[in-house]
Amino acid sequence: MTDWEALADEAVGMREKAYAPYSRYRVGAALETADGRVFTGCNIENRAYGLTLCAERVALAGAVAAGAVDLTALVVATESSPPQPPCGACRESLAEFASRLPILLVNPAGEQRRHDLAELLPHPFEMETRDRER
Repeated sequence: MTDWEALADEAVGMREKAYAPYSRYRVGAALETADGRVFTGCNIENRAYGLTLCAERVALAGAVAAGAVDLTALVVATESSPPQPPCGACRESLAEFASRLPILLVNPAGEQRRHDLAELLPHPFEMETRDRER
């Protein structure tokens, strides 16, 4: 069972590590997998803005690289009021592995919003393949 408070603490801590000199919009993420591991990420901006990495995809990349693709929970920490959900690219990336992923959005003021990924991305891109591997 997900310890949402501990996961939120991880995400808030990662938000503090974000590299966001251009937007000044720091984001942290903590992604839990079925085996109980937690993978974290922060946004990493780049002066060539298209190369910027989102916190959610940094955490997802760590999980996939570790062979943990059974995602069970995500917390995203932003500075916004209300706290903001993942961008469209992150939603699509997460949907590849967990279309109904529960997501908690938090901010430093203590505001929280809870969503299901399917609610945030009701019609993800789908592609049929014969030899889909994970």
